[in-house]
Parts: sequence; C-alpha cells; structure tokens
Amino acid sequence: MPFFRPLLLAGAMIFAASAHAGKITIAAAADLKFAMDEIVATFQQAHSADQVDVIYGSSGKFHAQIQRGAPYDLYFSADIAFPRALAKAGFAASEVRPYAVGRIVLWSAAMDARQMTLASLTDARVARVAIANPRHAPYGKRAEEALRATGLWDKVEPKLVYGENIAHAAQFVQSGNAQVGVIALALAVSPELAGKGGYWLIPDHLHAPLEQGFIITRRAQGNALAQRFADYMGSQAARAVMTRYGFVLPGEAAGK
Repeated sequence: MPFFRPLLLAGAMIFAASAHAGKITIAAAADLKFAMDEIVATFQQAHSADQVDVIYGSSGKFHAQIQRGAPYDLYFSADIAFPRALAKAGFAASEVRPYAVGRIVLWSAAMDARQMTLASLTDARVARVAIANPRHAPYGKRAEEALRATGLWDKVEPKLVYGENIAHAAQFVQSGNAQVGVIALALAVSPELAGKGGYWLIPDHLHAPLEQGFIITRRAQGNALAQRFADYMGSQAARAVMTRYGFVLPGEAAGK
C-alpha cells in the first residue's frame, strides 16, 4: 500500500488542479488584437491550467450578438457606450470598467503617411482610403467625425472602402487595396505593421473620445476566472502593455 500512496497523491493533485481549471471566451474590439494577445499570454503564465480564448471583431456586432445570447464571458468594446447599454439592459454581471482611450491615425504602406494630413486624402494619387464601417465600428465612426470636422467628408467619401472592423480596414491598406487608411494607433505600432509603413496621429479635437470599456457578461455570473482576468486588466503588467500600444489609460487621459 505505501507504494501506491504517491500515485494516489499525484492523482488527487491532478484532479484538484483540473477541478479548479477554468475556461473563458473574450469578445474584444479588433484594435486590441496585439495588446490583448500579449496580456493573455502573460496572464496564462500564472494560470497555466486555465484556458482564455479571445475573439476579435467589431464592437457593435459583439454588442448585438451578446443580446442574442452569444457565449462570451467578457466583452471589451472600443466604445464604452456599448457595454453601458448592455449593463443597463441586464446583460452584465459587473459594473462597466473603462480600460483605455484609443487614438486614430493615418497609416500607409505605400506612401509616407508621416508627412500627410487629412487633406492629403483628397490628392489624386490616393484612389482608395480604408476606414472601418461607421455603422457598427467605433473607429470608423471617429474617422467619419474627423473628416466631417475638417470639411473633407464629401470629397473623400467616394474613395472610401469599408472594413468590417478596424483590423480589416488595416488589411485593405496592407494588401494594397487602399493607399491609405484611418486605423487604430494600437495597430500602427504593432509588430506586424510598424515596419511596413509610417503614420500620422489625427488630432483628438477632431472627433469624440474613443473611450473604451469592458464588462463581465451575465453569462459569466460567478465565474471566478472571468473575475480574475477582469482584475488582471488593472495590474501594472497589463497597463504597461496597453501603454506600449499607444492607449491612453484611465486617469491619464487629461495629461495626454
């Protein structure tokens, strides 16, 4: 019997670990792709038994899907108005937590966007301009606001090609299907795009703030892993990643 004791103990430990392992699915705005991937990877180093899956897409579409019962445990939106609406309608198991303010930029892989302004989009050499669809993508809505604020919307609109989300808009530019795009700063400084083109930061006063927020969804009520990840977003490690990708963090926006 003593021979079996270590085996029994090891089996009990494995069972205990698996019993406490959790799994969550996060719906996240496409601008978070690179930052969130890093944050999840770091989080999982300390929670190796847990599984954290992330689906990236349009904030507006996720908002609609959650109302229809989509199986998301946390929802990170590029527009805080979407999670606020869900919380008001009873679809949240937490308060709405602001996590960042996003920035928009002109980005191009074919032209030197560092020397451009919004007026440059009227140049005859620019045949196509990519933005996210303003109907459901916050970054696209802010792009439209900036173009309208500068009186350029009517001139640029015929050139526009619309991505389903901000990452899709960036893909149009990366592939050459658009010469310039209005994309998220977080994507422009990412490892995938930083070496392929320059960017010009669009002044904040030209559009409403891209205040972003997240909730634990009603589906994840009482889910310990969802709560741990939500808390981790406020950690120094997670905040450092967000800052590196150009996000302005809560409490810091006034100084930017």
